[in-house]
Amino acid sequence: MTPAIQPRSQAQQKLSPAFKFVLLGSLYTSQFLPSAFFFQALPIFLRQQGASLQVIGLLGLLTLPWMLKFLWAPLVDRYGSRRWGHYKSWIVVTQLLLAPILISCASMDAADNTLRLFQGVFVVVTLAATQDIATDALAVRLLAPHELGWGNGIQSAGRAMGGILGGGVMLLVLNQLGWQGSVWILVAGVLLALVPLFFYREPGRRADRDEETGSDGVAREIANYAETLLSFVRQSGALLWLFFILLYVTGSSMAATMFRPLLVDLGLSMADIGWMTGIVGSGAAIVGSLLAGGLIHPLGYKRSLIVFGILQAIAVIALILPAMGVRDPVVLYGVSTGEVFARSLANTALFTVMMVKSRRETAGSDYTLQSSVFIIGHHVGVPALSGFIATAMGYTSVFLIGLVICLVSAWLATQVVSRSDSKHGIEPS
Repeated sequence: MTPAIQPRSQAQQKLSPAFKFVLLGSLYTSQFLPSAFFFQALPIFLRQQGASLQVIGLLGLLTLPWMLKFLWAPLVDRYGSRRWGHYKSWIVVTQLLLAPILISCASMDAADNTLRLFQGVFVVVTLAATQDIATDALAVRLLAPHELGWGNGIQSAGRAMGGILGGGVMLLVLNQLGWQGSVWILVAGVLLALVPLFFYREPGRRADRDEETGSDGVAREIANYAETLLSFVRQSGALLWLFFILLYVTGSSMAATMFRPLLVDLGLSMADIGWMTGIVGSGAAIVGSLLAGGLIHPLGYKRSLIVFGILQAIAVIALILPAMGVRDPVVLYGVSTGEVFARSLANTALFTVMMVKSRRETAGSDYTLQSSVFIIGHHVGVPALSGFIATAMGYTSVFLIGLVICLVSAWLATQVVSRSDSKHGIEPS
């Protein structure tokens, strides 16, 4: 596929890189904050309440909106406020809607109303997924080609910071304040992270859609929607690239999904797990994301995907140690931190190439389609079944399967990144 990142407008070029990175970091942190809480802290909380591994594994199915968000991404690309900013208006509205839904979740007893809570989480995830469409499109249009590596490092770091706050700090808060107090703090965090966005004035988009009304106008809108939705996959090599995304994230994700309940079964407390996976682990993810942001330029896209993919495989196989009963805190912190660190390296490289392959005028749709496939590999596919695999075959089998998938995907990276993807000048000759 040939990337179509175009020269930026004068208004965009005047923005300092520091402001761009602060803006993107705050947006990615805010949208990942509630997701991290529900998908990192909640499984541990439910496990302590006696939930089965099958129920915990199926929690990943609530990420269905992230998988299907490409279906409404063309609408986000096509409609938006000219006065407040096309993508900015989407971000503000979805964030403001998140607050009352989270407040509703706070009023529920998580242990006794699991079904209703899952319904609330589903709505939260739908809003967060819609915001992610707009944020990703904003990033594609905002970042200059030479800023892509660092920009995606900031994106991954922002997600990791959301993991620290939502999956680590909030786990400690949950242990102290209980369910309702924790969710109220989430609401405050989501709204506070919007502040930098109000200092950004989004450049106007080219008025390229027809204002036609009536039956002909409706038909034209439907045709335009379908064309936007399908045009990405019609490009040469697109289907192989999407399969690669799916495979590249599946191995490490299925291992990470079962690692947290394994820690519970090893006897660690909620506070111990919060520090290990939420705070220390996510801190390592931030370091890994920023390190990858700096390394992608000298390594190039293809080599970054290969090297980071192999490191990801090594980190996954190390998880077998606690699966074999090793409880030494040094070992547990080492393998936990290593897995998150390696995964952040790999994801940052992947996000960067995904952004390169997104065409500027349909940035939301193109990137979101790739991101939806990423979510399938990260939550909905094999990882959602990892609880059943662990129940039937044990934790060690889960980690061995993850290792094989990581190695296969590292090899496949040599086939999916073409020289046309290096036209922005960061691929070594």
